[in-house]
Amino acid sequence: MQERSVTVNQVPTFSDMNEQYVNLVEPLFERYSCRSGTTVVQQGQPAKYLYLILDGKVQVSYKPYDATVITVAHVEKGGLFGWSAVVGSGSYTSSVTAIEDLDTFRIHGDELRKLCGEHPEAGKEILERLANVASSRWTNSHEQVKSILVNAMAI
Repeated sequence: MQERSVTVNQVPTFSDMNEQYVNLVEPLFERYSCRSGTTVVQQGQPAKYLYLILDGKVQVSYKPYDATVITVAHVEKGGLFGWSAVVGSGSYTSSVTAIEDLDTFRIHGDELRKLCGEHPEAGKEILERLANVASSRWTNSHEQVKSILVNAMAI
């Protein structure tokens, strides 16, 4: 896969953010790319990274202990996944598989939490921007899970 040169401030999530804040967070991001079909995040594995999609698409799935795998979302360019790493969860709560070739920026959750502790104003701004990206996906996931439960009750 050919990797194009992109900086954090060229990503819409951060494009109009205070330059000082961009300069704090940019060194913490690293590029991660993979081919379609790659499992990027495995449910139950240690939650290390939050991923921001530059290009491609992923499927987020959840495996309840007593049921089959449920697809909870598809996330595309501009979206993110791996939120468990930021909130301090010990492990990922879902699996994420690339369903198109994938190009991302990823940030280690521990490093982002450290930045937020050392630079509270910057951290607040960065987390707010990340939360805005994630919240749109959660709404869609809620509707999908609700639909599955309603259909199960009708059986």
